Parts: sequence; structure tokens; C-alpha cells
Amino acid sequence: MPLLENGQIKNDTWLVVQDGGAVPAGDVLLPLSRLAEGFARNTEGRVGVVLAPDEAVDGLSDVLDRLEAVQLTLPIFRDGRAFTQARALREHLKFDGIIRVGGHVLPDQYEFLLRCGVTDIVVPEGTDVSVWERAHKAFTVAYQPSVQNEAKEGFALRRRLFS
Repeated sequence: MPLLENGQIKNDTWLVVQDGGAVPAGDVLLPLSRLAEGFARNTEGRVGVVLAPDEAVDGLSDVLDRLEAVQLTLPIFRDGRAFTQARALREHLKFDGIIRVGGHVLPDQYEFLLRCGVTDIVVPEGTDVSVWERAHKAFTVAYQPSVQNEAKEGFALRRRLFS
């Protein structure tokens, strides 16, 4: 599947390895349970992890400096755990690598995912980028604090005034 990065479709070079599959050479995304195996076997590419919605990001704190990417999953559009996971990775764990989101992602969620620190969205083949771009530009003011470098507005203004 292609990726949406910075409003542009690009080819996905990462291989998602399932629980029973072999770890190939190249850039791989592995389940958390197989991460140690990925570090041991993959010397020719980058290593990333696929986190399930119920897995805590705190479990990655010891290996974050070795990870290039973290893929989060939205199993259904109303499940917001990936937003929390992305925010925790950027804000609390200071992860500066790639944060991808796959699963049931809607264009309406794009702007909010970016504000939480997501860099790439796994989108279906043949996706119309203009729909995602309109969704990204639909909101010009946000009350939610962001991990992006931007002036604080709305409720976040209180944080700036009293900090």
C-alpha cells in the first residue's frame, strides 16, 4: 500500500512481517513480540515495530534509539488509542523517527494525526490525495496542543500564560 507523507503519495519501502513469517533483509516492521529477532537478523536494513492498539509505548523506551519507525493501528475509525500512542512517543519518549498509522484511517483524522506527531499514513491503492489535502486544510484553529512547532491558541493559551 502507498504512504501519504507531507500531502504526497510515495511508495512504501517497508515490509510488514507477520507473526509466523521469516525476517527478510531490508526495511522491516515487526510485531513487538519479534523485535529482538529483527535486531539480531536484519543487518541490511532499518528496523521498525508495529504496535497493536492495546500495547503500551512505554515498553519501547529501551529500544527507541535503535528503531527507525513505529507503525500504529486504527482498527476502526472511532478507536483513538493510536492518537495517544503517537503523542506519547513524540512528547514523552522524545521519539524523532517515523510514526506511521495504518488501518481504518479517515481523511477527517489526518490533521489530528499530524498534530499528534504522525508522519506517514498508510492509504489504500488509488487514493485521491486532494481529499486528504482538503481535510488537512479544513481547520485553521485548534484548541488541542500540538507536538508541531506552532503558536498556542485557545485552551492551550493557558499553558503558555502560566508556565
